[in-house]
Amino acid sequence: MLYQFEFRTYQRKFKRPLRTSHGIWDIREGIILRLVGENNRIGWGEIAPLSWFGSESFEQALDFCNSLPANLSEEMIFAISAELPACQFGFESALSNETNSPPPAPPCQGGEQIGNLIYPCEGEKTLSRFSGLLPAGEAALSALQVLWLEGYRTFKWKIGVAAIEQELKIFQQLVKAIDNLCDREKAFLRLDANGGLSYSQAKTWLEACDNVLEIPDFSVKIEFLEQPLSVTQFEEMLALSAVYKTPIALDESAANLDRIQECYSQGWRGIFVIKPAICGSPSQLRKFCQTHNIDAVFSSVFETQIGRQAALNLARELSPNSRALGFGTNDWFDDNQETW
Repeated sequence: MLYQFEFRTYQRKFKRPLRTSHGIWDIREGIILRLVGENNRIGWGEIAPLSWFGSESFEQALDFCNSLPANLSEEMIFAISAELPACQFGFESALSNETNSPPPAPPCQGGEQIGNLIYPCEGEKTLSRFSGLLPAGEAALSALQVLWLEGYRTFKWKIGVAAIEQELKIFQQLVKAIDNLCDREKAFLRLDANGGLSYSQAKTWLEACDNVLEIPDFSVKIEFLEQPLSVTQFEEMLALSAVYKTPIALDESAANLDRIQECYSQGWRGIFVIKPAICGSPSQLRKFCQTHNIDAVFSSVFETQIGRQAALNLARELSPNSRALGFGTNDWFDDNQETW
């Protein structure tokens, strides 16, 4: 069977630049895919690369799309190289969601329209199952209030961006602020260093997190410290995970399926943060997760609702545990004008 293939590029500007230890990110670029099959059944997919995280670049993905013929077979799609993991995800997602008549959904703030498909934003009950992303630095304190009122109860804060002494002070303020908001509720805080800490800094942060965990009757739980060290320091993270109470989660180290498999084979049995949109083939990821009992937290790469829905479908299938999904990212964009 052949599919008619079309694609469009998009750009989305962040409300405020996203600051991580990798640098500053201003604009999310990606590619929307459309496959038209038998009886005009349409499948939508998205390529949302993140080259500094380990996927192909936007330019490489665009060159690949430009190199393809106007008609594609399933065999061609499943033969896409693992060197193009975001492309693998986008094309396989488009194959899996083709439909004749998409169910209507009411537009709302944060909703997006692609062709005649309208993707709604989530309500408060859904947001409590997501992790809300806080901005780096002191801005996290004011953003916390907004996200709490929206319904989030799990929060992720970027560290390794400013001086550690400054960030530790803000950390203490942040956990106290979350505890003050809690009323017979539990809240969770995730710290994400994006591989930007030294070994001694990682130990300092883990000690600070352990101290919070030991506070009696405290409503805030430090859920994990995400990717404290660089990808090249796997053994050090493995050693640290055996010493401290605060769990360590692999993120950049688990950027794609090949890296996940490598870390697992080297003995990692802690948390994996999986970003489906850049992880590679959904079918291969599904096979791995169903074969191995891993502790996975699925997360966004700031894709549009097309890629987001495909990633969430996979996450809900493969993560039966109660950890919040890392998809609380809609508030980072003013509008969503990606149209077909």
